[in-house]
Amino acid sequence: MFFVKAVILAGGFGKRLKPITDTTPKPLIEICGKPILVRQIEWLRSHGVKDVILCIGFLKEKVIQYVGNGKKLGVHIGYVVEDEPLGTGGAILNAEHLLSNDEHFLVLNGDVLTDLNPQPLVEGLKGYVGALALVPLRSPYGVVYTDGKGVITNFAEKPILQNYWINAGIYCLSPKIFPYLKEKTNIESTAFPELASKGLLKAVHYKDCFWRSIDVHKDIEEVEQELSKLAVLSGK
Repeated sequence: MFFVKAVILAGGFGKRLKPITDTTPKPLIEICGKPILVRQIEWLRSHGVKDVILCIGFLKEKVIQYVGNGKKLGVHIGYVVEDEPLGTGGAILNAEHLLSNDEHFLVLNGDVLTDLNPQPLVEGLKGYVGALALVPLRSPYGVVYTDGKGVITNFAEKPILQNYWINAGIYCLSPKIFPYLKEKTNIESTAFPELASKGLLKAVHYKDCFWRSIDVHKDIEEVEQELSKLAVLSGK
């Protein structure tokens, strides 16, 4: 267990999940009867995180009404509100006054569900500005396998491609990140490439964990099917 603040970036519009997100903020979309945000907070709490900062914007009142000060979820929740979209980098910068005195802090996108252990991110941060969780790429399509003669030997439905890695949207950052952040920009396309060019980002690979992001309607159904098999995340 370790104790660190966590920032959840939960201010987006969730346009690709309309019409659900016309009235329900994306973090409150239920997966197997439980909102994404609640699952994230429970995951953080299971790893010793007691202080959670929610960066919220669209339909912010509903988020505040649902989780309140966090007491019912066993954590303390603070809020940073953006009156207009700031991007992921701008949202983190907007929370600087709550994070600048911390040695490090976790950041995660508000649409990610996982059971990965964040401790290696904290350990990997030493000597770097940021440590990023990487997970194997899941193919968006089924894959067909053939032999040397062009004969089909097998099919695999959306397999995990173990040799290709993607950004899991979960980071451990130090306050040294703030000079690299600007308002209304995404950290993934601005600060991270600059830090990478300077050798200041650490990759932490997670080969055997559950990780999914909720981006479109089909993801909801697929993730619910997967979670029904994983008691650790399904709440069963």
